[in-house]
Amino acid sequence: MSIIAISRGTFSGGEALAKRVAERLQYRCLSRERNLESAAQRYMVPAEELTAAMEKRPTFWERMVGERAAYLAFVRAALCEEARGGRLLYHGYLGQFLLPGISHVISVRAIADADFRIRAAQQQQDLAREDALAYIEKADKERRDWTRFLFEVDWEDAHLYDLVLNLSRMSLNAACETVVQLTEQDEFKPNPASLKAMEDLTLHSQVAAALAMDFRTRGADLRVTADDGIVTVTGRSRWPEVADAVPVVVRRVAGVKAVKCEITGISPPSPLTWY
Repeated sequence: MSIIAISRGTFSGGEALAKRVAERLQYRCLSRERNLESAAQRYMVPAEELTAAMEKRPTFWERMVGERAAYLAFVRAALCEEARGGRLLYHGYLGQFLLPGISHVISVRAIADADFRIRAAQQQQDLAREDALAYIEKADKERRDWTRFLFEVDWEDAHLYDLVLNLSRMSLNAACETVVQLTEQDEFKPNPASLKAMEDLTLHSQVAAALAMDFRTRGADLRVTADDGIVTVTGRSRWPEVADAVPVVVRRVAGVKAVKCEITGISPPSPLTWY
């Protein structure tokens, strides 16, 4: 069965749509928030720290020490583990970018006009109209900044999605049936190539997460690929210990059949000469 990723804005109705579709198809329904909790537990990161890192645009210093790559690896690995079994609906935003290269992932964007969202905010959080609008605009800006920083895309770009649904103009039932119809189309059904891509991505994400966890390799400039259990790690480091540690860390990951490690050295900066 297809995997469905629904990108939802604040008070857009996307969460209600996700639950309706999951119930209709008898899929497991996984929210972005729950996936963050699972990643935090699995990779021993404080849940508040991981959530903050995936909600707010990181500071320059955090970008420099590679925290972005580490947190993304944890979140992707947790989601891949859920998705590899199929029959999953993930709702958050840009879930398809956490599962790249998988042709049986259907990417959906749920939108709604301002009045719809303001009314929903007022009903759910008892806010004045002005406060509701300010809340929505702030949340939207943070998400635009976050997705642009993390994936270098504008999450409001319709070209990123297979389907965009305006929930202020159609009922949940109509939107639900539209999504269900896509799962019945051949181009969104799993095939041998897409299932292999899912397995390769899962192993890739697990290896990347393991490297991000280990103190010897965390923060190193490493790139991981996986193909039928053969994992290749390339990158650069000024510390020879990194090249020695990579094969050790990678071989501990279940499913790894062989490791290819291509780590080149970086000359340390020349010492300053004072006159």
